[in-house]
Amino acid sequence: MKTDIEISQNANKKNILEIGQKLGLSEDDLELYGRYKAKVSPSVWNKIKCEKDGKLILVTSINPTPAGEGKTTTSIGLGEALGLLGQKTCIALREPSLGPCFGVKGCATGGGYSQVIPMEDINLHFTGDIHAITTAHNLLAAIIDNHIYHGNKLNFDLKKVTWKRVMDINDRALRNIVIGLGNKTDGVVRETGFDITVASEIMAILCLSENLEDLRKKIDKMIVGYSVQGTEITCRMLRATGALVTLLKDAIKPNLVQTIRGTPVFIHGGPFGNIAHGCSSLIATKCALKLADYAVTEAGFGADLGAEKFLDIKCPLLKKYPDVVVVVATIKAIKMHGYVTLDRLKEENLQALEAGFENLEKHIQNIKRYNLSVVVALNVFDSDTQAELDLIKKKCDDLGVKVELSRVWELGGEGGLDLAKTVMKLADKPKGSFHHLYNATDAIDVKIEKISSIIYGASGVIYMPKARQILNQLAGEVYPVCLAKTQGSLSDDKALLGRPRNFKITINDVRIMAGAGFVVAYAGNIMTMPGLPVTPRAEQINVNREGRIIGLD
Repeated sequence: MKTDIEISQNANKKNILEIGQKLGLSEDDLELYGRYKAKVSPSVWNKIKCEKDGKLILVTSINPTPAGEGKTTTSIGLGEALGLLGQKTCIALREPSLGPCFGVKGCATGGGYSQVIPMEDINLHFTGDIHAITTAHNLLAAIIDNHIYHGNKLNFDLKKVTWKRVMDINDRALRNIVIGLGNKTDGVVRETGFDITVASEIMAILCLSENLEDLRKKIDKMIVGYSVQGTEITCRMLRATGALVTLLKDAIKPNLVQTIRGTPVFIHGGPFGNIAHGCSSLIATKCALKLADYAVTEAGFGADLGAEKFLDIKCPLLKKYPDVVVVVATIKAIKMHGYVTLDRLKEENLQALEAGFENLEKHIQNIKRYNLSVVVALNVFDSDTQAELDLIKKKCDDLGVKVELSRVWELGGEGGLDLAKTVMKLADKPKGSFHHLYNATDAIDVKIEKISSIIYGASGVIYMPKARQILNQLAGEVYPVCLAKTQGSLSDDKALLGRPRNFKITINDVRIMAGAGFVVAYAGNIMTMPGLPVTPRAEQINVNREGRIIGLD
């Protein structure tokens, strides 16, 4: 079979104006970036804001493994399948980060015949949104250091400048650095570091803003450090907001592209699912809901991370909750959660499958805890045996959850018709009230403990002194919590697969993102600047003599 990029490059792409017409968008509503990409004009929202919302379908998964689950592929295939069943459908996804593209995870535009195209454009520079966020973030960093150099009127405590720099490449050597070395005119010496761009607060703000003015208000509130007296110093106090908003004026507009078979897709915003809130932009999701009968979106990594944050951080702003949640899994990944090694995943192993099923079971229980309808999408591989498929179906039946086999990687939308039919049936069922995980007025440490105990299954939370000190300072604040931890486990230890028990979550640090409107609690050894693996994917990416990109899969 052809590689993903070969399938994408040989696809029959439609002009983006034709894709826009499927959603009722005219040429005047779109700002073209060539023939196959466009941004949606801000004026569109005023035209559609009074329209009735479509059904919201959230796609999530079990804790990801090196065996792969196919969450994005399923989202795309499901969207295409709904279209084949006569439903007006729009998909809303995150923009890929260059970090995993050149690192260990690879591309983020689906796979096989369930892809968003042009995949090489989307996975690389796309329309420049992430570059704009990088530039805006680093401009603020430069303004901070320039302010300190020229007299430090705001009286920054050099040990408490919290605003680092960012870049959208995995580079562990930049996690901790010293700046200002050299001559007297080269700045003030201090310690700082780099995060990856998709962990930037500006990325979070862009994805949670209603419009440009809302973006401006949120950027004003960003805390960049503290004075020697202990008071907060914000972006507004540095008079930097206007310049940052200027750099972001186009990045806040959703990007419109298409699937291989011409289903409209908004790809906009890209916060990481383990170190940020892991959802595409609020603007894109709201537009998809107004423009289509079904809006299919996804949340980063497993349901313990992306889905929890989608439901507890994004949905209150969206003022809508999913009509159906799809939990994606594979036989291989479930066996890996039963501690089968990667080289033996093709062998039938019912005992390991039963043990690994506990991970899927926990994610199903978590979604049901919110009182939401759930269906399991099981991506099928040639190595799956009938006995293995039957076991998963039976165990899900025991939980009152239907399993649908998905072949969208191989067949595109046709391989997801059964899944789409089940999603439609569940979406039409009467809904009970949404069960919030925590009260908005709960203290921040109470919210951390509820996420840890209810969603992860932890027996308790350990706070390191730095984290406890910050929580004490935040006493009385009621921000929602974005808990940053490893995606590979329900715990904060990636080695604990399946459904760990009798473990505690260790919170090492806490940071207030006042602009984004939430607090980030860092659990375990989570890093906000990933590193490259022994063999980075960058080693296989190239451009051939005809100028075509190869190896980007």
